[in-house]
Amino acid sequence: MHCKYRLRVIEKLSSPVLIVSPPSVVLHTLSDSELIQALVAGEKLALSEIYDRHGDAMYGFALRLLQQPQEAEDLVQEVFVALWTQCTYQSGRGTLKTYLMMLVHSRSIDRLRSRKASLNRQQRIQNQEPTSHAYTPLDNATANELAQRVQVALGDLPENQRQALELAYYQGLTQVEIADRFQVPVGTVKSWFRLSFKKMRRSLEDFMT
Repeated sequence: MHCKYRLRVIEKLSSPVLIVSPPSVVLHTLSDSELIQALVAGEKLALSEIYDRHGDAMYGFALRLLQQPQEAEDLVQEVFVALWTQCTYQSGRGTLKTYLMMLVHSRSIDRLRSRKASLNRQQRIQNQEPTSHAYTPLDNATANELAQRVQVALGDLPENQRQALELAYYQGLTQVEIADRFQVPVGTVKSWFRLSFKKMRRSLEDFMT
């Protein structure tokens, strides 16, 4: 199973590969730091060797945190793709295994937070008290007008702010996940939310009073 999974990880890499190292039997003798150097130089087989050394431990850790085998596999694949496309490991700051486990842990926490947020939203909807109010045509018209005004207000936002709100509201992404999607700091995403909420309030102020 792990051999097939490793192939899926390698096949997902779309960047051009420059083979600069000897055959994999020699890669097996390299230290983790030397493998990272080969990886940065474009040696795809170095990634396979790193997976052979640390992939099982990463998957086991992710599975222990997430409790879902498929999600754990997906997360480990994300980590290896990130390692290939943008390796930020520095040997002076700890071992490669510690670095990889840290990535698994942080990404697992993000997924758990997103999962909890989605569950909370579902529970809030399910726990809403049924109302005995009989909606009139005027109520429906007001609701429709509000929905249209919200769409207009969203359309008036800058593109990045609008997309961030839509990702949070419609897809349930956390601010950390949105920051990762846009490749910007989390603080930038938080400022987008603050600015967009202020603009939305101003746009809908006359309707809500």
